[in-house]
Amino acid sequence: RAQAAFVPQELTTVRVQDPRVQNEGSWNSYVDYKIFLHTNSKAFTAKTSCVRRRYREFVWLRRQLQKNAGLVPVPELPGKSTFFVGSTDEFIEKRRQGLQQFLERVVQNVVLLSDSRLHLFLQSQLSVPEIEACVQGQGSQTVTEAILHYAMSNCGWVQEEESRP
Repeated sequence: RAQAAFVPQELTTVRVQDPRVQNEGSWNSYVDYKIFLHTNSKAFTAKTSCVRRRYREFVWLRRQLQKNAGLVPVPELPGKSTFFVGSTDEFIEKRRQGLQQFLERVVQNVVLLSDSRLHLFLQSQLSVPEIEACVQGQGSQTVTEAILHYAMSNCGWVQEEESRP
């Protein structure tokens, strides 16, 4: 009788947490979110990472994924509602949930997972133009180097807060 080989299931947990208003009170204020990723998937260079991204960067990411995914549908982002009824906090929380759902769906899709822009978005603090340059081989580092460099700097290894819901 042949024993079935035990293949550990690949798991990727991605959380969007801790929305923070930057430049509060000024005309160019915006909210950014902490993206915490923990995985045992071979697709990822770093097994744990933690970056901050703003909504506009998610919009860019989705557009890039769409461009490269061919016929694969890319999950929707939460809307950019200008007429939001309710408190700002409520809006930010709804958006946070939507961004988390977006990333959860994206990391479950093999095609989208093969896009190096996604990896730099999730596992480095490079800006959008820097991600583009890196992907096109015009950066000072390769995609893997950029991710490892970020992971080695302590900001990449931030332990998840002990705040359990």
